[in-house]
Amino acid sequence: MDDPHEVRDFPRGRSAVARFGRGTVSRSTLEPGWVWSRDVGAQLGLAWCPTPHFGYVVSGRMAGRQEDGREFQYGAGDAFALEPGHDVWVEGDETYVSIDVSQLARRFPPLASDVLGAIGGTPLVELRRLVTPGMARVLVKLEGSNPTGSMKDRMAKAAIEAAEGRGTLQPGSSVVEYTGGSTGTSLALVCAAKGYPLHIVTSDAFSQEKRDHQAALGASITLVRSDRGQITEQLIRTMIETARRISEETGAWWVDQLKNHDAAIGYESMGDEIWEQTDGRVDAFVQSVGTAHSFHGVTTALRRHRADIRTVAVEPAESPILSEGRTGGHEIEGIGIGFVPPLWDPADATEFMTVTTSEAEEMARRLAREEALFTGASSGANVVAALRLAERLGPAATVVTLLVDSGLKYLTTDVYRNAEQAALSDEVPLMSPEELGMSRIS
Repeated sequence: MDDPHEVRDFPRGRSAVARFGRGTVSRSTLEPGWVWSRDVGAQLGLAWCPTPHFGYVVSGRMAGRQEDGREFQYGAGDAFALEPGHDVWVEGDETYVSIDVSQLARRFPPLASDVLGAIGGTPLVELRRLVTPGMARVLVKLEGSNPTGSMKDRMAKAAIEAAEGRGTLQPGSSVVEYTGGSTGTSLALVCAAKGYPLHIVTSDAFSQEKRDHQAALGASITLVRSDRGQITEQLIRTMIETARRISEETGAWWVDQLKNHDAAIGYESMGDEIWEQTDGRVDAFVQSVGTAHSFHGVTTALRRHRADIRTVAVEPAESPILSEGRTGGHEIEGIGIGFVPPLWDPADATEFMTVTTSEAEEMARRLAREEALFTGASSGANVVAALRLAERLGPAATVVTLLVDSGLKYLTTDVYRNAEQAALSDEVPLMSPEELGMSRIS
């Protein structure tokens, strides 16, 4: 390969990669004694290669086995197709050379059988104006592209379908859940698509837009009054207990998101998407913590690809329960529940950062003005933390974070409530038909 776009060196081998419109071609040259699990996988913390490989052998011989125990061999002139979950090694004393061709990516998403098929596969975008010279590259996952405008569509679909699979949620059943808004909206979408009645327990501490969206999708709503719009431990626990009582009284299946293990699984696909979209070039993942499901799910997936990836958990500075053990009221919707999430795993985070409500809200507004990315305060908190980390890591690194939802969910909140007034430069009265040259119709 005369002019590769990229050359990857590793012990006893090299791979030259050329990109074309919708895929890549790689020429791998491997020395006798090369073993994938030792010379490549050990650096990533992996015993089995997670990537499918398709191509043919130019010279030398290769042997290996799949994770399920199946063994294989191929040599010069042979074509090969290896499934994910394999280990391979060079046999004999001849240098091994092969050509791999990537699977062609679709130009457009495939046809979805219903709205649930549109969940996931969201874009990854590089920040341009907020990142200054000398900082790491910062990429943001646009989860507002999901059907309800939130990453929570992923967990809602996973939780409902897992309950169906176990038989705990059957046709004719109803569903109940407590929510700060986005989870409830996502559950309303999934339940509407599948035909389950849904009862939501939420609060006036969360945006009116979210409650209106839930109602539009057919959910019934119980509203818990907050203390001056503050998100506190008392508020969250009141919502949880209210949902539990409704489940007990009505027999509705209770999602109980904080204790629902299936919810985190719904986010693992996002980690795989990030790995694929960055071509495996991601050094750090930054995400704020609410239930901790998205942080756990994405981290789990990314660590399957790279065991030493840096993972930064973000908390409200007013309520840093995980990093400092104290709690308090704040106004960043979707994160900082005021107590340690039941399924929080301390091993998921390599470090913590805290962001104030005002910092998070101002960054959300800056994202809209400077990057044309319209999102909410928790996403603003993510970007504040990601930019801090990018300053420390320097230009050779890549930091990925999430824009968890759309700013359309927050138009009546403090994030955007005064946006029109601040932007208004003049008011013009309605012109008369004579001024406009319009003819009157008698």
